[in-house]
Amino acid sequence: MEKTGGNEKLWGGRFTQTTDELVEKFNASIDVDKRLYASDIEGSIAHLKMMAKKSIITQKEADVLIKGLGKVKTKIENNEIEFSASLEDIHMHIEDALGKVAGDVARKLHTGRSRNDQIALDVRIYLKKESRIIIDLLIGFQKALIKMAKKNLKVIMPGYTHLQRAQPVLFSHHLMAYYEMIKRDIQRFEDCLKRIDVMPLGAAALAGTTYPLDREFTKDVLSFAKVSDNSIDSVSDRDFIMEFISHASICMIHFSRLSEELILWSSSEFSFITISDSFTTGSSIMPQKKNPDVAELVRGKTGRVVGNLMCIFTLMKSLPLAYNKDMQEDKEPLFDTVDTLKICTDVYTRMFENIQINKDRMYEACKQGFLNATDLADYLVSKGLAFRHAHAVAGRAVAYALNQGKELNELSIDEFKELNDLITEDVYAFITIDKMISRRASYGGTSFTNVKQAVDKAMMELGV
Repeated sequence: MEKTGGNEKLWGGRFTQTTDELVEKFNASIDVDKRLYASDIEGSIAHLKMMAKKSIITQKEADVLIKGLGKVKTKIENNEIEFSASLEDIHMHIEDALGKVAGDVARKLHTGRSRNDQIALDVRIYLKKESRIIIDLLIGFQKALIKMAKKNLKVIMPGYTHLQRAQPVLFSHHLMAYYEMIKRDIQRFEDCLKRIDVMPLGAAALAGTTYPLDREFTKDVLSFAKVSDNSIDSVSDRDFIMEFISHASICMIHFSRLSEELILWSSSEFSFITISDSFTTGSSIMPQKKNPDVAELVRGKTGRVVGNLMCIFTLMKSLPLAYNKDMQEDKEPLFDTVDTLKICTDVYTRMFENIQINKDRMYEACKQGFLNATDLADYLVSKGLAFRHAHAVAGRAVAYALNQGKELNELSIDEFKELNDLITEDVYAFITIDKMISRRASYGGTSFTNVKQAVDKAMMELGV
């Protein structure tokens, strides 16, 4: 490459002094964006095909460069290319390596484009692929939830509000709540793909280009859904990254909520579940410990992803149009979010196959804490009492039972009649745990029939 004032940068023509070594290191992004090499090469090949079609370069030149890019990709994958801060980013590294395998014709690769639209394209290619991988991983986790729900369809556990025992529910119904959360996560990622799936190449630096590009052709080669409409927006848009990380944050919060429950349920105080030794760790000082570290790490990593969301929001909040160097910082939070969400989803899918459900312990927990208080009120309503009055009677029954050290079903019929004359012997059958479950048959409720239908529907949705 021709030297200008001792500077060999691709952009060095107007500079008369060499870049300071510290600035060179500070300015470089290669340590982060080198993972975009495949996307960058894919975009460059499409660009070459389009330029040959439009006679901007000859077909022979395009063939040489496309073949050369294939060799560069192989060299990168074989660790035969040394990455250096002096070449700044993955674009320059690929162009430099292409020059070494294809000769001076490599200088034509950058015709009709800028690194501004090039990086916008690379990230979109990358994120399209990663989004689909994440969606598939989430579907895999849904399948693990369904499998556990079906296996434990009739297991009963206490349902909680305010982390206080509230009413009995089916454990399978509780799991299906997470199935619904993950379904919404998948829908959000699928919808986000519509904004990611836009082809920006051809916007150049910000104003478009004087070359007769066929952007529709490039779009089709790269299998994008549409071409971006405004060249300035094309290079400055990072909404799709903010949106992706936002959806990932919501998804991680769902995993974090599940983590909290797994941690509680596996504790000695609950003992609702036993997590496999393969997904727990021990203590360096206390030999008896079995720690739910996987669940704790997922809960902790949620903070990283939410932090990444704040990072990209803060990064973009004051940027004028169009491209600004600040945008170089968008890839670290994006890549970290992708990696974190993928491994958390994968590890939970595998962990769920190795969780033992302690159904007897769950059922016993339903017998304490007056979980049948609402049903006592419902019983009185069935006898003709207004709900507010029935609620008051049930509340007095709870207060009385607490004072006597009993549960509601342990009160004698005489004790019940002291509370309200409408109560007869049939109250005992009415407030049993199984009957409480069966009666919650309103759509979406925890009845046996409802939950079986929900599991069957989910299996049909996922084709399992």
